Amino acid sequence: MYRRFLLIVSLLVIFSLVLGACGGAATPAPQAPAAEAPAAEAPAAQEPAAAAPPADAGSATLEYWLWDTAQLPPYQACADAFTAANPNIKVNITQKGWDDYWSGIQNGMIAGNAPDMFTNHLAKYPEFASKGQLVDIQPYIARDGVDMSVYLKGLADLWGRDGKQYGLPKDWDTVAIVYNKDMLDAAGVTVEELNAATWNPEDGGSFTELMAKLTLDANGKNALDPAFDKSKVAQYGFIPEGADNAYGQTGWSWLAYTTGWTHVDGLWATEYHYDDPRMAATMQWFADSMKAGTMMPLELVSGLGGAAAFTGGKGALISQGSWMIGFFAQNTPFSFGFARLPEGPEGRRSMFNGLADSIWTGSKNPEAAWQFLKFLASAECANIVGDAGVVFPAQQSGVDRAIAAYEAKNLDVSAFTTQATEPDGTFLFPVTDHSSEIEALVKPVMQSILLGQVKAADVLPPVNAEVNALFQ
Repeated sequence: MYRRFLLIVSLLVIFSLVLGACGGAATPAPQAPAAEAPAAEAPAAQEPAAAAPPADAGSATLEYWLWDTAQLPPYQACADAFTAANPNIKVNITQKGWDDYWSGIQNGMIAGNAPDMFTNHLAKYPEFASKGQLVDIQPYIARDGVDMSVYLKGLADLWGRDGKQYGLPKDWDTVAIVYNKDMLDAAGVTVEELNAATWNPEDGGSFTELMAKLTLDANGKNALDPAFDKSKVAQYGFIPEGADNAYGQTGWSWLAYTTGWTHVDGLWATEYHYDDPRMAATMQWFADSMKAGTMMPLELVSGLGGAAAFTGGKGALISQGSWMIGFFAQNTPFSFGFARLPEGPEGRRSMFNGLADSIWTGSKNPEAAWQFLKFLASAECANIVGDAGVVFPAQQSGVDRAIAAYEAKNLDVSAFTTQATEPDGTFLFPVTDHSSEIEALVKPVMQSILLGQVKAADVLPPVNAEVNALFQ
């Protein structure tokens, strides 16, 4: 009995020594960074990760959402190329319209079934990030040595805060004027005149005169004619797109900024300037133009949709972003083109915006999601998207291929690209906290101005106080 006891003890000792030796020889697999771990809080722990090889993503199926139907084909092509190189990772892409898209993302995060990855917007991501719903990809960027200098200047900065990064740039956009060539010809307006148009909030400049010349009533009289009947407009000189939006990307910012006005004083600012008299003057010009009949009234734009109204022949000019180039190419039944924005008191200015893809912190496959995100922001995917001619990718090679694709379709897009490269030709989207709350406060006020119910100078200062109170 005693010998049997000694034998059992000996075997247990030998077994434990073997286990210890195996444990000491094993190398832990690299771990994906925790989504909630801030880069700045644990710099020492991140140093080894920067030099570590990429973790094995294993087999995974990723859900990826986007909202633009025009971008679905090229991004499906990117997904196919990625899967061909990474057969263990499958990607399912879902496209939803703008409103359903964001409600789906938000509800999915609450319910725990949001997509692993989604196309994000600068007006949306600060709120997601503040709630801990976006993966900080900076540790991944450091680990894999991603070169952030390959993106057009300023784009990557838009997606970072306090040492954290919530997306890699995928594209950029500017704003230009889309024109109906047939209507210009009929009114005796040349493209050269349109490109040389000027604007100011006092008398509207030559741009306002061109709008009037391009506006026709039911009797064929333009708005410069004393007999013009503004109650029976058959053709509007200008269709504003998104004029009641709090940020006015395509609606009014490209005019307001030419007065020297700015939304805020920099990224992550805590004070807005809607109370500036220059902003009030700009919005009052819009309201007065709608009242005069030379600009499509807000009620019609909201009901028809600006782009649909333009392609339907309801107006001669519309302000739109470069992401809509493909839409106009596919849906416009008449000759059209893209013209420069009018020159204001301080030059021509356009918002410079850009999208990125983000990873949801609830993803069960963060490493696989990162690998796909990294590919979406690569030169290979940028070139695929560029060849499709739907947007301007965030890398120059993709931009060059996009321009070539547009040229092959006989589309001159220099109004957008020239604006982007001119000194002081662009300004950044106002990335701040409380964007959804700001929209909820400002949009009704903008609507009341454009509907002619109130004067801009009377209502913008008080709503600005409400906006700034959000940051206190």
